[in-house]
Amino acid sequence: MSKLARVFSGIQPTGVPQLGNYLGSIKNWVAMQNSGEYSELFYSVVDLHALTVPRDPRILRQETMEMAAAIIACGVDPKRSVLFRQSAVPAHTQLMWTLGCITPVGWLNRMTQWKSKLQSQNEAANLNAQAAQGLLTGLLTYPVLMAADILLYRATHIPVGEDQVQHLEFARDLALHFNKTYGQKMFPPPQSILTPSKRIMSLKDPLRKMSKSDPNEMSRIILSDSDDDVRKKIKRAPTDAITGITFDPKERPGVANLVSIYAALRDIADPAEAARAMESLNNAQLKEAVADAVVQTLGPIRDQMNRLLDDKAYLERVLCDNEARARSVAEESWREIAKCVGLAGV
Repeated sequence: MSKLARVFSGIQPTGVPQLGNYLGSIKNWVAMQNSGEYSELFYSVVDLHALTVPRDPRILRQETMEMAAAIIACGVDPKRSVLFRQSAVPAHTQLMWTLGCITPVGWLNRMTQWKSKLQSQNEAANLNAQAAQGLLTGLLTYPVLMAADILLYRATHIPVGEDQVQHLEFARDLALHFNKTYGQKMFPPPQSILTPSKRIMSLKDPLRKMSKSDPNEMSRIILSDSDDDVRKKIKRAPTDAITGITFDPKERPGVANLVSIYAALRDIADPAEAARAMESLNNAQLKEAVADAVVQTLGPIRDQMNRLLDDKAYLERVLCDNEARARSVAEESWREIAKCVGLAGV
C-alpha cells in the first residue's frame, strides 16, 4: 500500500466502550497504526455527532474523556496517530456547511440509517408529512458531517463496518460531486477498509447487536468491567441444548456469538475455525474459554484506562497537543477549499 495513504475514522463519545466497540473499531485502529502501511492516521472522538441526540453537557464532556482514555489504553499511541475531539477543529463544521450547500436532499432521504435513527428515538418508522415537521435536522444531515470529517483530511482509506458502507459511498459521491461542480480535483475519493470482526451481539439476546443503550447491563461487557463481572455476564449468556460446539449463527445464535467473541480476541479470522478447534467442549467449557480470553485482553486495558482517568490533566494535555496537529492539517485544507468556492478561508 502507498505510504501516502491517510486514514480517518471516528467514534461517538458513549463513555467507556463496550466489547463490540473495541472489536469492531478500536482494535482495528491499533492494528492499522502498528502495520506501518499508512503515512498518517486521524482518529476522532466525534462529539459533534453526539449532539443529534439531546445530551447533558456535563455527561457528554465526561464520556468524551472516558472514550479518549479507553482508546489510548487499547493501544492507540497519540505520538503515532492523531487522536482528537472533533469539536476542537472548527473546520469540520465549515466544510459541512459548504458540502451541504451542494448536497441534494434526495441523497439524504435515501440513507438507510435515516429511519432507524428515528426509530431509536421512538419515532414512527413510517413518517407522514406532519410528523416529519418535528424531526431534528441533525438526524437528516449527519451524513454530510461524516463526509466532511473524511474529506477535510483528504483521507484515502476509511475503516468501516458493514453498516457504514453506505455512508462511505455517500462521502465518495460527495467528493466527486464537489470536484465536478468546481472543476477541481480537491478531494480523493476515499476507499473502504472493511473491518475484519463481525458484529458482536447482545449477551442476553444474540439476535440483537451489543449496545450500551440496552437497559439490561448484563447484555454487554464494557472495558471497565471487573474480571468477576465479565465472568458472570458470560456465564449467564444464553446457549442451547445441542451437544458440541459449532458455528451456526442462524440455528445457534448464542453459541455463535460466544465463538465470534473468542475468535476476534484470539485473532482467528474465521469463527468456524475457532468452533472446530473447540468442537469437543460443552457450553460451560466454551463460556470459560471465552471469559478467559476477555479477561486476559481487557484486564490490562482497564488498568491503563483507570490510570489515565485518574490524571485528567495529563489526558487533556495529550488531547490538546493532538488537536493542534489536527487543526494544522485541517486549516491548511480548509484554506484551499474556501479559495476554491470563493470564501475568505481564514
